[in-house]
Amino acid sequence: MLLAISLGSAHAQILPQPQAQGSNIPQGSPVSDPSQGTTGTRRNDTTTDTTPAVTGERLEAVEVDGQTSQNDRNDTNRTTTDRVERNPRLKPLPPPNEFERFVERTAGRKLPRFGSDLLLPSNRDYATPATATVPPSYILNVGDKIQIGMTGSIEGSVQREIDTNGRIFLPKVGSIRLAGTRYGDLKETISRAIGLKYRNFTVNVGIDDLRGVRVYVTGFANNPGAYTVNSLSTMVNAVLAAGGPAAGGSFRSVKLYRNNELVSDFDLYQMLLRGDRSGDATLQNEDVLFIPPVGQQIAVTGSVNNEAIFEIKPGETLDQVLGYAGGTNSLADQSRLLLYRLANYDTIGAKQIDRAQAASTAAADGDIVQILSAGSLQRSVLRQSVVVRIEGEVNAPGNYYVPANTPLSEVLARAGGLTSRAYVYGTRYERVSEQRAQGEAFDQAIQQLEISLEASPLTADSAINTGDLAAQRASGRAVLERLRAIKPDGRLVLDITPETVALPGEFLLENNDRIVVPPRPITVGVFGAVYRPASFVLSDARGNRVEDYVERAGGALRAADRKEIFVVRANGDVVSRRRGAMKAQVLPGDVVFVPIKTQASSVWSKIRDISTIAFQFGIAAATVVALTR
Repeated sequence: MLLAISLGSAHAQILPQPQAQGSNIPQGSPVSDPSQGTTGTRRNDTTTDTTPAVTGERLEAVEVDGQTSQNDRNDTNRTTTDRVERNPRLKPLPPPNEFERFVERTAGRKLPRFGSDLLLPSNRDYATPATATVPPSYILNVGDKIQIGMTGSIEGSVQREIDTNGRIFLPKVGSIRLAGTRYGDLKETISRAIGLKYRNFTVNVGIDDLRGVRVYVTGFANNPGAYTVNSLSTMVNAVLAAGGPAAGGSFRSVKLYRNNELVSDFDLYQMLLRGDRSGDATLQNEDVLFIPPVGQQIAVTGSVNNEAIFEIKPGETLDQVLGYAGGTNSLADQSRLLLYRLANYDTIGAKQIDRAQAASTAAADGDIVQILSAGSLQRSVLRQSVVVRIEGEVNAPGNYYVPANTPLSEVLARAGGLTSRAYVYGTRYERVSEQRAQGEAFDQAIQQLEISLEASPLTADSAINTGDLAAQRASGRAVLERLRAIKPDGRLVLDITPETVALPGEFLLENNDRIVVPPRPITVGVFGAVYRPASFVLSDARGNRVEDYVERAGGALRAADRKEIFVVRANGDVVSRRRGAMKAQVLPGDVVFVPIKTQASSVWSKIRDISTIAFQFGIAAATVVALTR
């Protein structure tokens, strides 16, 4: 019968070992001698057991004070911290080295070390085993468990472990030497031995369990020490098990020594950048991996596909380093780059280099390369053709493509002019550049309000109890969160009067301007702390002052702040009571807002001006009314 080949993990596993009852060995103590074999991952045709093949536990003891450094770890390393707490012999991920801190100060933001996010993610848990196929070149050795199935003149199946003499024993066949045999030759070797005694049979073989091998990860590893790993593990697996290179360790060189001879010198960039693991040798028992100190480092920032700190080898050029960064992105200035070199810091500072020269300019230790952005620059509008959208009460609404420096009057003419119902005073003129500027200023205003809320306990009235203060702060935060969810609309308040019948024709247009000319409204809205918020039809018979419409809404509530009543005009102007809002004549499209009274010393005084601030940054009146209800 055909037997499935079952493998253990090709990765080393770092897991604390359960403490044996009555033993003085602490949890996470060294694993057993690899020559005795380990429990592997078994697979058959239908089921998979996810028991880790090997533990990969470090063999030496390292004392770590369990009370230190836990409060200093940030959230990005939380998973790693949990693993460290479960196994105190493991160190957290390496902190930034001196060059990384230097780049952060110089570039103004933190750049990761290339490879750290791929090899050392904070959520990586090496306890999860991986499966792999045994390659034909795999060399059998002591501890491997062989599954042999036979049909024909002899039938049955047996499992044998290669003993310390490198042999297995089959009844009526005798000892068969397998240590040192290639897995690809295993079937032939066993068939030859059985064929000395039997004829007309078929043999199927597989590896049921892989032995463990002990290796040493030394040098500038994050967790140097001895590890027991799966016999299919490679250099990269062992480096991962050891937490990767430390802050001072190299990604460009991992040396494998076997019997005091250099077997392989693997460049991790070869795998990270090109997926090439041809130099990633399979480990054998008592191998030693050495991670040298980090080599020359160079930072690449700006318009590249992967901003990071890269490790370079002697003789590599700036162009090669840009290749490590994935090249420039689609917005990059392809003609030049800026080079900050340590030798020039006290003289010329940054040096501009043509991109053509980058291929012949050697990179130097400590360089910072900046690729400037060309596509994200704000361009002058003097030479740019524009698309303008005009809609509403015009005879031919639509999107109009016009040359640069085109005035509004020309687009109005193309749109056939205004209709007889056009309410020019209520025209909404929205501009993308203004929306961007308003958004930045609006975000700053919200941040200031948030700071005021957080500082409110320091300035709150001592008569307010703690519970009321907490409730007020929570309500204030809720308003701020709702306010953050909206964005300014980029509306321009045109300098026109209610009697204006024509838009300012000399107004120069910008790309993506949007003009909406509404019909003349017939209502006035009254909202906020009144008995009956509503929109009222304009009627001269009932009076036409703002206070008349507040009365029509039932008047202000007892909780209303009558001194802070304001009116939002159809053109976007805001008229406060201090400017005579209550005695002002109402205009079509007016929105009257009656705010709630707040105590001058309470938390609510910190957000009393939210509505006014919102209007100043182009937030629609209806939106603010909804926010402050």
